[in-house]
Amino acid sequence: MPAPLFPAPLTLTSGMPARDAWPLDPSVIHLNHGSFGAVPSVVVAQQDALRRRADLSPVEWFPRIAERVQEARERTAPFVGARAEDSAFVPNASAAATVVFNALRLDAGDEILVTDQGYGAITMGAERLARRFGATVRAVAVPLLASDDEIVQLFADELRPSTRLIVVDQITSPTARLLPTRRIADAAAEHGVRTLVDGAHAPGLVPDAAAVAGGDWWFGNMHKWPCAPRGSALLVTTAPDRDELWPLIDSWAAREPYPSRFDTQGTIDATTYLATPTAIDFIESEFGWAAARTAMAEIADAGAELIAEALRPYSDEDPLTPLPSPVPSMRLVRLPLGLGATREEADALRMDLLDEVGVETAFTSFRGVGYFRLSAHLYNEASDYEAFVERCIPQILRRAGIRQADSLVLP
Repeated sequence: MPAPLFPAPLTLTSGMPARDAWPLDPSVIHLNHGSFGAVPSVVVAQQDALRRRADLSPVEWFPRIAERVQEARERTAPFVGARAEDSAFVPNASAAATVVFNALRLDAGDEILVTDQGYGAITMGAERLARRFGATVRAVAVPLLASDDEIVQLFADELRPSTRLIVVDQITSPTARLLPTRRIADAAAEHGVRTLVDGAHAPGLVPDAAAVAGGDWWFGNMHKWPCAPRGSALLVTTAPDRDELWPLIDSWAAREPYPSRFDTQGTIDATTYLATPTAIDFIESEFGWAAARTAMAEIADAGAELIAEALRPYSDEDPLTPLPSPVPSMRLVRLPLGLGATREEADALRMDLLDEVGVETAFTSFRGVGYFRLSAHLYNEASDYEAFVERCIPQILRRAGIRQADSLVLP
């Protein structure tokens, strides 16, 4: 089989390699952008300068933090297709979900619908909400290869008179696929059911992610694909009861309406929010976001094919798992049977390979099957995936009890 066609390594407008823009450890292979992101050097420098300014004159800095955060909101919200007056900065996606869960009131016997492809921490938050009121949480089983039409019908079939809330991912974390959240939310609204859309991975990968998501509330991480500092996410809502949403810390803006009350949070490090527009602008000025999504898709496709080809001689079925609604930057490659069968086993494999061969990866589990979740960004090159084949495939086969050929040959 011919070798997969990788795009030429990307370059900056200066002519330097794109990967030089990120201060990542060159001794480590970085193939897991989706978990914690990676912050470009220019953004790191800006955040450092902001922190230094706060340290030099804290009395000047903190009383004026609200106006600075508001300005950052005004610059960031349009990136996800939202208005600043509908958007609040929060530390991460889980914090946004907690804000919404804290505002809701249920009755005993009410029901929350989640999916079996949802993010575990968000589902745990829904379960805590249910326990407070004697409600229940039920997971909709969504087949990995279900079409959008099938998924919408699944939700319609699962609605009950007791259903009050749906929590659904715009992009699923364990399976890396796009879900038809607007159609789900519109169908739910016809039955008086509200929808919280988990768009943790959507900013940067889905144009106007909040605008197209539908639902009553949406949130997304800016520290993933937009490459903002960690601890930056947006909560967006136009719901009529949004003044029931409160930040996780009561502070001096508590009497302000939504979203202004979120702009002041005591002495938290708000530089994560303030540096977010710089990260968004960096990708746009150096590559253009539309071109960036295309490049990430090309890198991900070629990387997934290279890794799948290395595993095919040892697999009973094709390791490459094409999804009906893929996203630009993430792909699934099925692991040999028995590996990563649970989330705990998948997480352990991730850390073992980092410690043993110096490759940062993401492994996930869905219905007892383990997958390598490839997530590419603009700093990735063909050599990164070749290194995965050379370093990680022997370790994976050994753990699966498979005797490999004397040497792995790259296609």
